[in-house]
Amino acid sequence: MSARREAVLWLASRVSAAVLALCVIVHLATMIVAVRGGLTATEILGRTRGSITWAAFYGVFVLAVAVHAPLGLRTVVGELARREGAWLDFLMALFALLLLIGGMRAVIAVTMT
Repeated sequence: MSARREAVLWLASRVSAAVLALCVIVHLATMIVAVRGGLTATEILGRTRGSITWAAFYGVFVLAVAVHAPLGLRTVVGELARREGAWLDFLMALFALLLLIGGMRAVIAVTMT
């Protein structure tokens, strides 16, 4: 793999990790405050319906997962299989696409329907 490509993947991994850390903190803090405030899951979902803000937040969360998880898994599988190449890149791109589609379906279900 070229040094430039390796640097881009490294940067994507680090940036997505930082975004994920922030998203997890916001998500957990929001859930803790909501539950301690006495809200049920149904009431929480009722408040997220039609919210562009929550749709954007969870959309960014899903995008960060779809970037970060395949990059980490690519490293692990590459080390275990002791090889890299187009087949591994293809599998990880497919995995990223599945995460993105599944995650965005959940965002739409929680915020738009």
